[in-house]
Amino acid sequence: MNNVPNPTETDLPAGLGLATCEKVFVGRLVMTDFRSYTQSHVELTCAHPMVVLTGDNGAGKTNVLEAISYSAPGRGLRGAALGDICRIGGKAWSVAMHLNLIDGEITETVKVGTGQDPERAAEQSTPDADASKQSQRRVVRVDGETASNTSILGDRWSVSWLTPQMDRLFIEGPSSRRRFLDRLVLGLFPDHSRQVSAYERIMRDRNRLLSEQGLSADGAWLSALEARLAEHAVAVAVARLEFAGQMAGQIEATPDGPFPKAQLMLDGWLETMLADGTRPVDVEANYRDALAQERTADARTGRTGIGIHKTDFIVTHAPKSMRADLCSTGEQKALLIGLILANARLQIALKGQAPLMLMDEVAAHLDTDRRAALFDELASLGSQCWLTGTDRSLFKALEGNAEFFQVADGVIQPCAV
Repeated sequence: MNNVPNPTETDLPAGLGLATCEKVFVGRLVMTDFRSYTQSHVELTCAHPMVVLTGDNGAGKTNVLEAISYSAPGRGLRGAALGDICRIGGKAWSVAMHLNLIDGEITETVKVGTGQDPERAAEQSTPDADASKQSQRRVVRVDGETASNTSILGDRWSVSWLTPQMDRLFIEGPSSRRRFLDRLVLGLFPDHSRQVSAYERIMRDRNRLLSEQGLSADGAWLSALEARLAEHAVAVAVARLEFAGQMAGQIEATPDGPFPKAQLMLDGWLETMLADGTRPVDVEANYRDALAQERTADARTGRTGIGIHKTDFIVTHAPKSMRADLCSTGEQKALLIGLILANARLQIALKGQAPLMLMDEVAAHLDTDRRAALFDELASLGSQCWLTGTDRSLFKALEGNAEFFQVADGVIQPCAV
């Protein structure tokens, strides 16, 4: 059942332990017209790797995590359209951060800014569709320099998160699991989001051409689109398969603990060919041929019937040999946490750096032992981890070993331990 190859021992360097791991901390966070915040500043001492935000439901705790998630490529932890993030009545949202990259006694502070271009955001109210589309582009600046795209945010650090919405990951459709997989892949391959976006954009162009013109469409133009589509598809499939193989090796090498080990499988046409040993150049040619053969069917349905957009990420509870979707709710949550932790350990092994961790309402549904084990695991990774919850007592084990903040009425205040 498992089409994910295990990496060799040389794929997981032995010399990159936690002691040599570069750490990522948010030292300062400024949100402007972001969700519920008109403007809010958060200053952190960075004395502890754990940061706890407590407050009532709807106070804005998740909004803080979402703001931090925009220090990574992509669409943030909610996957929201950029135009939906701005505070009601606001003009254009922005997030600014000081990210401290700590390597031993050396700290490098990187200034990151991102958000909507104010001029383009103003164009959203115009009837010009092209202007509205342009306003959805995210502006990124690193140390004052404007970046050409968001991929630069994955070059020096990565961000990982877990949210309550992800609790249904294993019982929803393949698209949620595929997005989850691609977010994990991004931690090792920063260019992955660009490849996925390019694939989706070209696929939409092909679908539109076939829907509007059918088989009377220019064959040369269709062939050109399909060649580009195949090129990006293979790049995405190779990255997914490489990541999944590395993850399988990391999981296998990890001692048994409170979070069950998982077996991974990629159920996709291109990924299966690659796993079976077909050369990427031949997979690309096979996919081009298949797209050409499917033009009639795709013109009729208005969508592309085969490709990496159909891949499913299948997870199995290894100790029970049971697919995750058949496990209990608690087992699914434990599996999900185990995957997030394994991904963080993999990045330490391969990159020498733990990701910045964002864990939204993760403690509420864990028993006392698993909650304590999770806190210990997160703290041991080295990089900063942000936790949210409505009940401060859930974080009693972190008293004296975390920075605590109270969130209420759009204000974030440090609170006494």
